[in-house]
Amino acid sequence: MQKIRICWFRRDLRLHDHHALHLAMKGSVKVMPLFIFDSDILDRLPSAYDRRVDFICQALSAMKKILRSMGSDIRIEKGKPLEILRKIAGEYTIEGVYCTRDYEPYATERDRQVESFLHTIGASFTSVKDQVIFEPHEVVKDDGKPYTVFTPFSKKWKKLFTLHHLENHDTSGMPQGMLNFVHDFDPVPPSIGFHHTDMVFENPVVNTDILKNYAESRNFPAVHGTTRLGIHNRFGTISIRHLVKLASVSESWLNELIWREFYMMILAWYPQVANHAFKPAYDRIQWLNRPEDFKRWCEGNTGYPMVDAGMRELNATGFMHNRTRMVVASFLTKHLLIDWRMGEAYFAEKLNDFDLSANNGGWQWAAGSGCDAAPYFRVFNPSEQLKKFDSAGVYIRKWIPEWNTSRYPKPVVDHVFARNRVLHTYKQALNP
Repeated sequence: MQKIRICWFRRDLRLHDHHALHLAMKGSVKVMPLFIFDSDILDRLPSAYDRRVDFICQALSAMKKILRSMGSDIRIEKGKPLEILRKIAGEYTIEGVYCTRDYEPYATERDRQVESFLHTIGASFTSVKDQVIFEPHEVVKDDGKPYTVFTPFSKKWKKLFTLHHLENHDTSGMPQGMLNFVHDFDPVPPSIGFHHTDMVFENPVVNTDILKNYAESRNFPAVHGTTRLGIHNRFGTISIRHLVKLASVSESWLNELIWREFYMMILAWYPQVANHAFKPAYDRIQWLNRPEDFKRWCEGNTGYPMVDAGMRELNATGFMHNRTRMVVASFLTKHLLIDWRMGEAYFAEKLNDFDLSANNGGWQWAAGSGCDAAPYFRVFNPSEQLKKFDSAGVYIRKWIPEWNTSRYPKPVVDHVFARNRVLHTYKQALNP
């Protein structure tokens, strides 16, 4: 059988500046590009109309077009990764598998099993740093322990950072290193049991004017003041090294990229946060979890315009502005006393740029249960947030046409009452 190396694409759907691909292409062994629609992940999705799956399909189609123009291709499969690799091992002699390292609990266990199997057939497993500038173990305190507060973490991050970390992993020699491989699996949603959505994949472009004004514009949801690159960052259609290089014009935007790595680090060091509060005492909170309140929050019918506009935008587009994310998360946990895990799960289902570490970190921040979280007694006033960040009501009117009419619902709860209630509830849990 022909000897090959496999470059296993996961959340790194690009052909340029790709560390694993760069390493796989070194030497004379042919390389098979591979993507696996992981059935363990797909089977958990609640709808066959998932924008993220559609995004992946379109990104793969773009990669496929480039590779075919070079006389190559990418093999696309659906199933359990271990079973797919076993199948390929029956067709080729696998010398090694190269991939980008992933830090989520499911991914680390999946990779452990794959590596164990590859060793039984005499193949190597090489996972490399590519979706971050610094891995979880690289930015730590002087005693080797992880940071749990963002500011000292970011200071250490910036202290350790050098231009060397922006080195481009060139793959320009790709046509010579690729396996001339054509597979009859076409990466379109119906082939994997999913359907086309309104998602339109476009090659990521960074607007430098937005970056230059990012600090001043980033908090206003009616303004196009953010890059909207979240989904590209999530699925690796753009290189993190490229983004950090561009961040030289905006310290504020660089800090957002560092927040991303901070939450990845927290999840890697403390995997229990995926299901439990980072601060264990917060697991004692007696949530109300009223189904009717949760339904009104999900549908954007709470009677608080900033909350409702955000939820309607999310439901309609899969996107929500970061300022609004904080407002709606605070409202669910603090005003409605609904478990942050319910909100986290809803975001996980709806957000185009859903990323476990960032989503978990953001929700625990809002609930007060996370590392470096807002104090539990800080309760966002959604009405004041509206005055501050959408005073003209441009964002609100876009998503709530019935605003200021009799058709718009009354507030589901009074702010002052809700604030007093949550303070009492949290105090009881934290000071038993």
